[in-house]
Amino acid sequence: NKLAEITHGFVGADLAALCREAAMKALRRFLPKIDLSQERLSFEDLEQLKVTMQDFLEAYKEVTPSALREVYIEIPNVRWSDIGGLEQVKQELREAVEWPLKYPDAFKRMGIKPPKGVLLYGPPGCGKTLLAKAVATESEANFISVKGPEIFSKWVGESEKAIREIFRKARQAAPCIVYFDEIDAIAPIRGLGFGDSVVTERVITQLLTEVDGIQSLDNVVVLASTNRPDIIDPALLRPGRFDRLIYVPPPDYEARLEIFKIHTRNMPLAEDVDLQQLARMTEGYAGSDIEAICRESGLLALRENINADKVEMRHFIEALKKVHPSITEDMVKSYRAWAERLRHYLQRGRGPMLSFV
Repeated sequence: NKLAEITHGFVGADLAALCREAAMKALRRFLPKIDLSQERLSFEDLEQLKVTMQDFLEAYKEVTPSALREVYIEIPNVRWSDIGGLEQVKQELREAVEWPLKYPDAFKRMGIKPPKGVLLYGPPGCGKTLLAKAVATESEANFISVKGPEIFSKWVGESEKAIREIFRKARQAAPCIVYFDEIDAIAPIRGLGFGDSVVTERVITQLLTEVDGIQSLDNVVVLASTNRPDIIDPALLRPGRFDRLIYVPPPDYEARLEIFKIHTRNMPLAEDVDLQQLARMTEGYAGSDIEAICRESGLLALRENINADKVEMRHFIEALKKVHPSITEDMVKSYRAWAERLRHYLQRGRGPMLSFV
C-alpha cells in the first residue's frame, strides 16, 4: 500500500523496473554473505534471500517515472527536522501544500478549496529552497523544479511552450508540486523594460492561463520563491493565483541555535564550544551564513593540524571574523514595506493572505 501511494506517475513498465531494481538491491546485499566457490547454495542461504521494504525504497530513488522523465529533478531527502527554526512557516506550508496533497478527501468533506499557489519571499540564504524541498519530501508528491532563466528561449513561442509542457507533465504525474525558483526572473512587472518585454509578457500570460485557466490543477500545487518580491508582476499575486504569500524571516536566536546544532551534528566539538554563545553572536546572519561559519571552523582546525580531531571555540571565533552577516535591518524593512504596498494595491478586493512571522 505504501509503494502504491508514493509511485505517482509510474506506468506499468516503471513499476516493473522498480521491482527489478529492488531485487537487484537485495541480491547485492546478499552476495557478500555467501561462499561463491560452492556449486550449489544451501536451503538456509536461499531462505535468507528476501526483498525488503528498504530495498524498494532505495530502488525508488533511482527509478524515474515516465511522466516526469524529461523534466524530473532529483532532490535530496530533506525533512522538516533538517531545517532549524521557522516553525510558523513550516506549519503554513503543511496546511497550504502538504495537507491538500495528502488528505484531499478531508478538504472535499469540509468544502474547502486549497490554495493554487504559494509564494515564499524573504532575504537570501534563509531557507526558501530548502523549505520547498522539505515540503515535497514530506507530502510524498512528485516534484518538478524550474529555474527562472531556464524557461526563456530566443525562438518565438518556445518559452510559452516550455511553461505549457511543465504543467502538462505535472497534471500527468499528480499529485505534484511545481516549484519555480527565482520566479522574479520569469514574471517581472510588465512595462518596466525587464529583458525582452514582448517575450516576458507572453510568458506571464501563459503562466496566468495555466494557474487559473479553464483546465483545473487538481492535485497540483504551484510553489515559488523569490528574494525580490517587489519586481514580480502584481497580476500573479491576486486571489486565485498565488493565494498564500509566506514571509521567510531571518533566523532568531532559537532558530540560529537550532541551525548551529544541525550543522555541527557530525562535527567533533571540543568541550569549550558554546553554541548558545555563538547563536547570540550571530544576529543578522542567515542560515547559509551559519553553515559557512561551521564549515570554515572545521577547515581552520585542519589548517592548523591535518590530524586534528576536535574543533575548538577559537576556530568558530576566527571564522566569525571571516564570514560577515548578509542581512541588514534595511533589507528586512524593505520586505515589510513591500507587503504594505501590496495590501494597498489589493485593498479593493479580497487580497491574498500575507503571512508574517
